Amino acid sequence: MRDFRTLNIWKEGISLVKNVYNLADLLPQEEKYGLKSQICRAAVSIPSNIAEGCSRLSQIDFERFLEIALGSAFEVETQLIIIEELELITKEQLSATFNQLTKLQKMINNLNSKLKANGK
Repeated sequence: MRDFRTLNIWKEGISLVKNVYNLADLLPQEEKYGLKSQICRAAVSIPSNIAEGCSRLSQIDFERFLEIALGSAFEVETQLIIIEELELITKEQLSATFNQLTKLQKMINNLNSKLKANGK
């Protein structure tokens, strides 16, 4: 079992959740049960799946949960793109979160690649 609290990808995921929630507060009230709810749930899913993967005894299970976390990260990216395309939040307001998300996606992918390489 791994201590997820020590992983930089988990810490970065928590930071992303905070930023996504702050952005979600900028969305119109009518998006409360739409994009706002969806993007917050997807963002929370990233560090949650990293933590859950750490609880698994097998490396294969950990890798699978990292893949799920990465999928959630791409879900958040898609929702940010939709928010940008609908002009609900300005590109400037979204920029830092896009950058942070890209960094986190790379971190998750790199860790998973290293785990797979070490497992072979």
